[in-house]
Parts: sequence; C-alpha cells; structure tokens
Amino acid sequence: MHRQSPLLVVFLVMLLLAAVGGASADKVSIDPYAYERPDDDELRSLLSDLQYRVTQEDATEPPFYNEYWQHNEVGIYVDIVTGEPLFSSLDKFASPSGWPSFVKPIDPEVVVYRVDRSHGMVRREVRSRVGDSHLGHVFEDGPQDLGGMRYCINSAALRFVSLEALEEQGYGFLAPLFPSTTSD
Repeated sequence: MHRQSPLLVVFLVMLLLAAVGGASADKVSIDPYAYERPDDDELRSLLSDLQYRVTQEDATEPPFYNEYWQHNEVGIYVDIVTGEPLFSSLDKFASPSGWPSFVKPIDPEVVVYRVDRSHGMVRREVRSRVGDSHLGHVFEDGPQDLGGMRYCINSAALRFVSLEALEEQGYGFLAPLFPSTTSD
C-alpha cells in the first residue's frame, strides 16, 4: 500500500479549495470563474425594470421602500446578475439610510470601486466584479468598532440566499461562515 505524504495531502486540499472557492469563519475566497454575466438581451428578460435600471444604468432605488433594508434573515446576498456572493448577513447592520448596509463584502475581491461624480458629489461607487453591476456606494461612516465602513447597497442589485438554502443553491462552501448556526 502506497502512503501519501501529509504535506502533499494538505497541499492538494489547499489547491482544491483555491480552485473552487473556500470559506472558513474568518476567510472567504470566491472564484470569479464560477460566475458569468448574461448578455444584455437575457438580462432584460431576467431582471425587473428596477433591477435593470439599478444594475445596468446606475440608478438608485427609493430608500426605506426596498426589499432588504430591514431584512434580518441569516444567509448571503448575491449579485442579482451573476449570482456571485457579495455580502453576508453577519456583516449587515441597521442603518438609518434606508438601504441595506454592510461593514464589508464577503470577500474583498468581489467588488470593484469607481469614482462617482454624479449629482454634484464625489462618492466611491461599488460594483460587482464579474457582473459589473452597480451595487451602491461605500462611505466611511459605518460602525467604528467594525472598521468604520458602510456599504450602502441597493436591494434591487441583490438576491438573498438563506442559510438553509446555501447547499441547494450551490453556495454550500460558504456554510462555514456561520459556525454558530451550523453543526458538524
């Protein structure tokens, strides 16, 4: 019987996790090649008018009257366009802004930033990496004890996946983010 070196086994497991994306309670890696942006015709048929305007035309949904502002279920929020995981409910906080607010993305690499000079202001726009969806803006007025950032995100740019549905919808690799709610 041939016995594998423990270091080789560890290396192979790490390589596999890097290839498919992996999660632990403190570190997440999302594989961008696992997600794809549909073409514009398909997006127009898949998205509501508001979702299309927000994600593709940089619109902003009304504050306070949106799906996830006061949403408190445990799970993840994914890009409505590609399904790429963007935010965790563990990083969501109650903000008086009227939009869902998070202290950080699920993986720093899943978002990109642009300077937004619209409406007579200079703001930092947040877009999804794979879908190039307009998500919202990030501000430096979030909870100081959690890093001070507030990712102010349009609900119309997101789809929520509950903890119970992670495995069924292909996001089971993110279950370790929720150690107090999962069992071994």
